Amino acid sequence: MTVSEFALAPLSLIYGAVTHLRARAYRKGILKPRRLNGTVISVGNLTVGGTGKTPTVLWIAERLASEGKSVGILTRGYRGRASGSRESANAAPNPSTSDEVRMLQSRLGERAAFGIGPDRYANGVQLAKRGVNWFVLDDGFQHLQLARDVDIVLIDATNPFGGGRLLPAGRLREPRSALARADIVVITRSKHAPAVEAAIRRETDASIYYARPKLDAIHSFTDGQLAGNVTPSALGPLFAFCAIGNPQAFVADLRAWGVEIAGHKFFPDHHRFTDEDDEEILREATAAGAPGLICTEKDLYNLHAVHYRKMPIFYCEISMRIDRQDEFWSEVLTIAKLRGEASQLKLQETK
Repeated sequence: MTVSEFALAPLSLIYGAVTHLRARAYRKGILKPRRLNGTVISVGNLTVGGTGKTPTVLWIAERLASEGKSVGILTRGYRGRASGSRESANAAPNPSTSDEVRMLQSRLGERAAFGIGPDRYANGVQLAKRGVNWFVLDDGFQHLQLARDVDIVLIDATNPFGGGRLLPAGRLREPRSALARADIVVITRSKHAPAVEAAIRRETDASIYYARPKLDAIHSFTDGQLAGNVTPSALGPLFAFCAIGNPQAFVADLRAWGVEIAGHKFFPDHHRFTDEDDEEILREATAAGAPGLICTEKDLYNLHAVHYRKMPIFYCEISMRIDRQDEFWSEVLTIAKLRGEASQLKLQETK
């Protein structure tokens, strides 16, 4: 345990006690979640950031849309605007808008509606009035105020339980025992992680699937405008930078995809880049001998004014590859159907 973790340990005890009491209150029915008129699929995690949540939300929304369903995404939208905001997918990055929401909007276009803000229930009610009846609850595992039909929890195999300590001393939002609420667990960034599976099995009998980020394309972002895609072999050594939950995994993915990395610089998750950041990135990239820069797609929406003419910049467009995806999706729909039927029966009994 580091000095910082030791100093924060008492706060973690308080945080853990509050989290436990809150979850228990919902489990015992003292606090009751509110239910939307539709099916809610929650995607969340036990730790803060870096599990592949956003590409999984994208995968589910695209699958629902491909089946002709009316899809809404309910997201708090870190640093985002209020519910109902909608922006052009091709607009320049706006510093007042959540990076993850902008990325999802850019990918999904008109195939999904968005409810953005902390009150996911109120936002869902508004979307339901517009005909939405399938909701993807982004980062929803701890959002117990809203009833869900399917609870999907993602666990990153490279750092599954955030060092085993609760916030703020560690990265765990809840203890491992919270996995008992999960319907499906997806282990990301691995094809086979028996030790992680064994730890999960001590807490839940939920089905376990595996998923990994898949490189769809590397795009040039010349003069702040999206341009064509390029192959890793044509890039040469690049300097990687990012502001995401698991930056080391991004660099590992780049190397696995055949991108040569001359150096890297990491920033806090959701960080909005300043002039000073831009100059520092360029300075370190030059010192590393890199002729270009590369970042994640999410980072595009937080760039301040990277000097594109001084050094070319590229970004990765990725998606989530879920093993046994048809089986996974069939189980999601089956659980949703059974839970929905049970909710309707319970509602009829109370009338």
